[in-house]
Amino acid sequence: MNIKPNVELSTTELDEILTLVRVIYGYDFTNYAQASLKRRILRCMSLVNIQTVFALRFQLANDAAFFAWFLQTIMVNVTEMFRDPPFYTNLREKVLPLLASYPVIKIWHAGCSTGEEVYSMAILLKEANLLERCRIYATDLNAANLDKARLGIIPLQTIHEYEVNYKEAGGKTDFSSYYTTEGDQAIINKNLRDSILFAQHNLVTDRVFNEFQLVCCRNVLIYFNKDLQNHVIRLFHDSLASLGYLAIGSKESLLFTDLQSQFEPISAENKIFRRTR
Repeated sequence: MNIKPNVELSTTELDEILTLVRVIYGYDFTNYAQASLKRRILRCMSLVNIQTVFALRFQLANDAAFFAWFLQTIMVNVTEMFRDPPFYTNLREKVLPLLASYPVIKIWHAGCSTGEEVYSMAILLKEANLLERCRIYATDLNAANLDKARLGIIPLQTIHEYEVNYKEAGGKTDFSSYYTTEGDQAIINKNLRDSILFAQHNLVTDRVFNEFQLVCCRNVLIYFNKDLQNHVIRLFHDSLASLGYLAIGSKESLLFTDLQSQFEPISAENKIFRRTR
C-alpha cells in the first residue's frame, strides 16, 4: 500500500505504530488526539519517503537514531519567548505579587519544549526580584528538546521578534541585557540558565515529584484526548500547594475536566487559575 501525505492511516495501523513505540521505547502516545498524530506520522513518512506502514514499523524497531528523529518530528515544538504577551502581563500583575509572600517559590514548567517560555518566566521573576528564591523545574518528554533548552541558544533573527513580545508584556529593561551575541546566535545569560533545572518527565506515566506554587503547561493539553487531559489536570492539581496557580494555553480549558470545580479563574481570558481545594 502506497502512503501519501493526504491519505489517512487507519486506526488499526496507528495502534500498531503506537504499540511498537510504547513497547520498545517506553513512550505512550495512546491517549493523544488521533487525528493530529496521524497527520504528523504521515508527514514523517513523506519527509523520508517511507511508503508503507510496514516499512515505518521496521525502521522504528531497528534504528534507534531514526526513532529519535521520528520523536522529534512528531512532537509539536511551536514556542517563542513571551508568547501571548497579555499572559505574561497577568502573571506579572496578578500572580507574582502573591507568590512573593513565600520564602521559597517552586515553579514547574511542564512541556517546556526548547526552553523559550521558561526563560521568559525566569526574566519575569528576575524583574520582580524573586528569581534568587525561586526553584524552577522545566520538564519535557523529549530529551533532544531539553538538550537544546539547556544551552539557551536562540537565533538572532527570532530574538528580535521576541523583544517585541517582551515589550508588549511590560518588560522593564533593555531586552538585550538578558543575552550575549555570538555570530548569528543569542545566548541567554548564564544566571538565567543556572536558575532552571531541566529534566525529562512524562505527563502520561510519571507522578507528582514536588509541591509547587505555580504550574505552567501551555499548549500541551490540546494534543491529548479527554481522558488524558483529565489525568494530567489531576497530576497538576496534586502537584500544587494549597491556593497554588495553574496556567494553561490560550486554546485550552478546564471547563470539561473532572476537576473544574477545584479551580477558580484568576484571569479567564489568559487561562490562569488558582487551586481552591
